[in-house]
Amino acid sequence: MRRKFRKLIEDNWWLKKLPTTLTICNSLCGFGAILYSFHVYELEEGLAPKILALSAWIILGAMFFDVLDGFTARIFNACSMHGMQMDSLADMVTFGVAPAVLCSVMAHKMLELHGNSYYFVWLMSAIYLGCAALRLATYNVHAILEKKSSDKFSGLPSPGAAAAICSLVIYYSTLEAPDSKLIFYVPIYAGILGFLMVSPVKYIHMGKWLVSARKSNRKIFMLIIYCILVSIKPALVIVLSINAYVLLTPILYLIMLPFQLLRKGSVAQA
Repeated sequence: MRRKFRKLIEDNWWLKKLPTTLTICNSLCGFGAILYSFHVYELEEGLAPKILALSAWIILGAMFFDVLDGFTARIFNACSMHGMQMDSLADMVTFGVAPAVLCSVMAHKMLELHGNSYYFVWLMSAIYLGCAALRLATYNVHAILEKKSSDKFSGLPSPGAAAAICSLVIYYSTLEAPDSKLIFYVPIYAGILGFLMVSPVKYIHMGKWLVSARKSNRKIFMLIIYCILVSIKPALVIVLSINAYVLLTPILYLIMLPFQLLRKGSVAQA
């Protein structure tokens, strides 16, 4: 079976180009989300939440390509340094630039900003963007040096940070009587997410957690319960689950930090 598969790859050289094609699709989603978000300036303010929500969905859809490019690269034995760099560049566009633009456009269009408010929103978006670049560069360096953890990320993954922003934008568009003042907190949250991306907090690798779920009845049960809840209240459950993953991990890290420091001090004295 393996010989036939290898022969298939050898006879169809274009299969090894598939991961790069998927990575490019990832970056095109980010580019499309940026362009589409600018349509809010051409429409009435009441339609702005729906337009921005669609841009957010495009960013979330890019995660499909982000998962598939690595998956196909491993299947077709097409992993390379070039592919890794391409993946990070695509992630920078889709999960770095696009969410920062989405925050800025949303606040600019739907809030009556003036004076220093403009600069504050830009500053928060810039912090998110800069930290995303640092996060992706650090990830590449660790991957090259083979020091990257196999089951956990050091710092919030950029797709997770982008998903947190997009989930709030989508949830806002579903509210019947939304308060525009809530939008001002989205850029602030983006700045916090930026710092989490470059933090030492260890985040679970959700992709590997899902793959390992088939070997654990407990994980399968959790997934079934989650799918049932999503079917009942999709927008609310998605926004709560994504942001719980983002925020609960650093909270637990801060709670456990004093105990870890005490343990290290005890070991040093011994």
